[in-house]
Amino acid sequence: MGNAIAVVGSGSWGTAIAHLLSAERERDVVLWSYKKEESEALMRDRENKEFLPGVMLNDRVSFTWDISCVADKELVVLVSPSHTIRTIARSMKPYVKVGTVVVILSKGIEVDTCKTLSEIVAEEIPQCRVAVMSGPSHAEEVSRGIPTANVAASEDMDAARLVQDTFMCQNFRIYTSTDVLGVEVGGALKNVIALCAGVVDGIGFGDNTKAALMTRGIAEIARLGAKMGAQPQTFYGLSGIGDLIVTCTSMHSRNRRAGILIGQGNSLDDTLRQVHMVVEGVITCKAAHRLAERYNVEMPIVEQAHRVLYEGKNPREAVVELMMRDKKGEIL
Repeated sequence: MGNAIAVVGSGSWGTAIAHLLSAERERDVVLWSYKKEESEALMRDRENKEFLPGVMLNDRVSFTWDISCVADKELVVLVSPSHTIRTIARSMKPYVKVGTVVVILSKGIEVDTCKTLSEIVAEEIPQCRVAVMSGPSHAEEVSRGIPTANVAASEDMDAARLVQDTFMCQNFRIYTSTDVLGVEVGGALKNVIALCAGVVDGIGFGDNTKAALMTRGIAEIARLGAKMGAQPQTFYGLSGIGDLIVTCTSMHSRNRRAGILIGQGNSLDDTLRQVHMVVEGVITCKAAHRLAERYNVEMPIVEQAHRVLYEGKNPREAVVELMMRDKKGEIL
């Protein structure tokens, strides 16, 4: 299987990607799991019963817990939780050949360094070509052939086109971009806003509140992204407003589900136990808060989210403070 695609990370999204590439693109895929027992269960059942039940994986998918599976691959798909990316990339380094495209589908920002995931991979695997892919794409829908569109971004346009050519099919449309930073910032920070959207639902507020939150949320994200050097228009594309819409409104969204629980009065620890999956918005909120301070960007929604998550603030009081901020014009 030397020409197979390696998918690193066997959660719901990694499993859905393995299914998409093997079933719709008829490619051989090796799916790597962090835990041996998880890989053995996938091998036995050919179904991810914990994270993507009901989706059967065909014979083109093989399974392993040996990270050397990335050796001799033209394309490696990295789909692990954001806080594990550095460790996993470091373990991949000895096996990745020069010129391999590593495309990151994970969404997040490293809390300690505030670095994007593409920066981390470039540091840890300097011999590879880095790309990212993002957009409104729930694993539950992609794995069932629901039409979906994403954007693949890389400073190396040949790498972006390789991702586009590899993934694009009847039910999965891929656009290309060179704005890696914009695509990553939009994909990461929308999880914070989606968490807040869930809080709004959990409190019992309505559609008006959520629409206001989403609109002002993308304004905050775009403000920060532009200050960091991203292209403002990226945030009004698939990896910005597109991903924000789907994550704020769908029950497939673990970030929204977590927010609902918090809005209903659950503690953060209880919420994470109930969701039973990585809630990227909780982690990314810390990084977003630090980035806002570093770049001196006003991000009131992120600020209140940080107070609710990490300082014990009452969610209702946070909403009141947002509503009662000083008067100003809209386009700021």
